[in-house]
Amino acid sequence: MLETLPTFLNFSFLLAALGAFLLGVAKSGVKGIAVFIVILFVFAFGAKASTGILMPLLIGGDIFAIIYYKKHAHWKYVFILIPWMILGVVLGTYFGELLDENSFKLGMAGLILLTTLLLLYWERYPLKGVPSHWSFGSGLGILAGFTTMVGNLAGAVTNIYFLAMRLPKNVFIGTSAYVFFIINLFKVPFHVLVWETIDYTTLLTSLSFFPFLFLGLVVGVKLVARINDQNYRKLILLLTAIGSIVLFLR
Repeated sequence: MLETLPTFLNFSFLLAALGAFLLGVAKSGVKGIAVFIVILFVFAFGAKASTGILMPLLIGGDIFAIIYYKKHAHWKYVFILIPWMILGVVLGTYFGELLDENSFKLGMAGLILLTTLLLLYWERYPLKGVPSHWSFGSGLGILAGFTTMVGNLAGAVTNIYFLAMRLPKNVFIGTSAYVFFIINLFKVPFHVLVWETIDYTTLLTSLSFFPFLFLGLVVGVKLVARINDQNYRKLILLLTAIGSIVLFLR
């Protein structure tokens, strides 16, 4: 629980303001930078407290993305991921704190980097089809749910899934928006009642960063509009790989 509001223009506020701006850029379609957002908020508020402060900002970004990209969402992939992500959120809520943070971080970084390298290989030597076995979606869904509850790092996992499905740019963004809007709403009661990381003070703190979120959303939309589908895939793969390396070094 956060006891005091951040002082405007102190170092913690500036770190979180940058994080909120990058969150807006990410929610408008520039995926793969979640690691940097999480790190900035952790430095500003601490590991656990930052998860609660981020929640309203995440949901605000999700709402914008849904409104802007709603025509492009493919519900098939939403229905595949959501049940397994819900299971992952529940597991993360009750068992996430039992894990050693450093081991979990290194394990996640290694898994994301390995899978990203596999996707890069598929880019060079394309598969005739996409992974269709139920275990692919369910496994990544549980991992995404667990990591979104423990550290708001599910973006890297779902990026891998949507890239493997070879979704076009706008479909990728629109489908991802609905997935995270649903799962972030599902997480709220756990933050309020179980972890107690969301209260009146944290909501006021979150509110203070919404202008930076909106600025990032505007900038992100303009950036995404300039990127074609093929270059978009390469950009997301590159940013996801860089993010996993940053996790190793953090």
